[in-house]
Amino acid sequence: MRGYFIDIQGTLIDDKNFLPLPGAVEFLKYLNSKKIPFILLTNNTKRDSKEFIDYLKNLGFEFENYLDPLMVLDDYVKGKKIAPYGNEKFVELMKKYEIDYKNSDAVVLGIKLFSNEEFADIIEMLLRGSELIGMHKTSLYSKGDKRYPGLGAILEMLKYAVNKDYKVVGKPSATFFNRAKEILGFDYDKITIISDDLYGDLLPAKDLGMKSVLVLSGKIKSPEEITKKPDEIYKNLEDYLRNGVINERT
Repeated sequence: MRGYFIDIQGTLIDDKNFLPLPGAVEFLKYLNSKKIPFILLTNNTKRDSKEFIDYLKNLGFEFENYLDPLMVLDDYVKGKKIAPYGNEKFVELMKKYEIDYKNSDAVVLGIKLFSNEEFADIIEMLLRGSELIGMHKTSLYSKGDKRYPGLGAILEMLKYAVNKDYKVVGKPSATFFNRAKEILGFDYDKITIISDDLYGDLLPAKDLGMKSVLVLSGKIKSPEEITKKPDEIYKNLEDYLRNGVINERT
């Protein structure tokens, strides 16, 4: 038997209306009916974890195991003065920590469409000695019908600008994946990860030994956009449930 790491946005729910994608609810019901272990892994930083869990369950998703970066952020910033940058909801969630934009120990980035002025402020803080922490390392950021550079691309840009490395809280950090692996109780070679983010989720997971399944229901729209291949590609979870999931039981 194999276990599953399952992405949420772009895999279970769409990026525009945040409603279930074709086959998503049915896929989790199938796993539950076969008693196949799985955990939902998301880079959610826009909603309180419990609020997002409740939202997903109200949509009809049946699950027990869930992990997002907000649930492990204490390990990175506890006792530090932070300067959070991201959308308004993310900054509001960060108010549980000590906020200081003048003498921060760490700049903590969520995703948003940053202005040049915000980038300038962030760069100044980094050059003064603040460490750089990204809540995740997504390759692309989907907003409405458009795609923008994800937080991973922004972190790499800042690294180049100030010659300073960064830490990643959520996917695809090995620390985050290890926490999920401990919850699931499987070694990596017995885990299949399903996501719409090839470069921010699947390829790093594949390097750890997981089987990678790409769904074309989110960040990547067609096989022609792919430059490095995952193990399997499907249109969405409905397609995977019909044509691929049976092979995972061996």
